[in-house]
Parts: sequence; C-alpha cells; structure tokens
Amino acid sequence: MSTHDQRLAELRDRVRKIEGAKARGHGVLPFGISEIDARLPGGGLALGALHEFAGGGNGAVDGAASALFTAGVAARTKGMILWCVVRQDLFAPALAQVGLKPGRVVYVEAGNEQELLACFEDALNHGGLGAVIGEVAKLSMTASRRLHLAAERSGTLALAIRRWRRQTEAADFGQPTASVTRWRISALPSVALPVPGVGRARWLLELIRVRSGESADFEVEACDREGLMALSPDPAQRAANAHLARRKAGY
Repeated sequence: MSTHDQRLAELRDRVRKIEGAKARGHGVLPFGISEIDARLPGGGLALGALHEFAGGGNGAVDGAASALFTAGVAARTKGMILWCVVRQDLFAPALAQVGLKPGRVVYVEAGNEQELLACFEDALNHGGLGAVIGEVAKLSMTASRRLHLAAERSGTLALAIRRWRRQTEAADFGQPTASVTRWRISALPSVALPVPGVGRARWLLELIRVRSGESADFEVEACDREGLMALSPDPAQRAANAHLARRKAGY
C-alpha cells in the first residue's frame, strides 16, 4: 500500500470512529442477543438516531413482520410511543403480543406522506417520547437527514417503516438515506411444535447497512410480550432460510 493509500485509509477509519461515537452520544438500546449487538457500534441501536425497517419481500406478510419487529424495538424503550401513519390498518392486539401495549401508543393519521414527515419531525423535536415511528413509502436524503438531526437533538429514537403501495415504490429503498441502520425483515416458518398447532413466529433479519459497521443476517424467534427475541439455534437452517428469503425478494 502506498503512503497516499495508507493515509486515506487512516482518514476513513478516523471518520468512521467519529461518526460511530456521535451516533452513540445518547446511548444505545441493546437487543440482548450478543451476536446481533456485537454487529452494532456501542452494542445496540443508537438512541437519538434514525433507523429504517422494511419487509424482505413485497408482500403483506413480510411487511407485517417489519412492523412487528419495529414495535418490539419500541416496546423496549421507556415512555410513550407516537406512531405516524397515512392509513390506519394496524392491529393493536398483534402489537401487544410483541410487547407494545395499547396504553403506550398514540396514533397520528396524516393526510399524506408530506404531512406525515412533518408530524414525524415535530414529534422528534418535542422530545420526551420513548420512540417515534413513521410509516413512509419514500424517504429522501433531505427528509431523512432532517429526521436524524431532530432525533439527535432530542435523544429520541426515530424508527422509519418503509411501506409501499405499488412495486415501483420499492426501488426507493435502495437509495441512500441518513439512517444509522437499515434492516430488512422476512417471515420464516414458525417454530415446530411437538403437537399440532402454530409455534412462535420466526424472522430473518438482514442488517443491510450500519454506520461504522458491517452488514449481517440473523434468524430469530419473533419478539415476545416483553419485546425480546431469541436467536434460532440451527446455523445450517439459518443459511438455507436466508437463501430462500433472498430468492423471494428477487435478489
């Protein structure tokens, strides 16, 4: 490596460390799973920062999984949760099953996504909330930067769920944003039971972007009533399911 390349690599390393320290300025929210927390700077989701979540495929099942995963994250914070939507189609009992009790959530129904982003930002600037969740189809760099800065000022956790009404909107998820982490969640076959019935739901979590870190895949058992997940124990099955999820998503 030449002297120039070495200096450039050192500079990039310093920038990553500075960005990582800034993202951790308000502390972190750990998942309590060492394999996941080890991939996140500081050992968890940075508080006072913006994070993005989307379904692994374009179907309603994966979309619901991403909403439940986000609800489980919010459930482990302290304080009230503001959930901003354009269409009110959330099922409160399902959110309660992953730890987010109805008494903790205030819903704001906006007329369109522009109004939703304004409500999202205002709530983050207000502070005093455990988390603010916003469901959006498109999220530009400018809008995401405003949300991240508002979260950074107040220390509030900002969670953006990417929901699409049509296939063409899904391509927007590949565009760069100011989010500290970006996740894709896919539904997997539930945990097998020794008797007839439906076992605990399972998800494939794809950490496709993390500032000052590396991407990774995790197969987990879905959030329980405390918002806690468990890592699925079989590495071979995790690899097979990850391959199936990628095929379903078309990449």
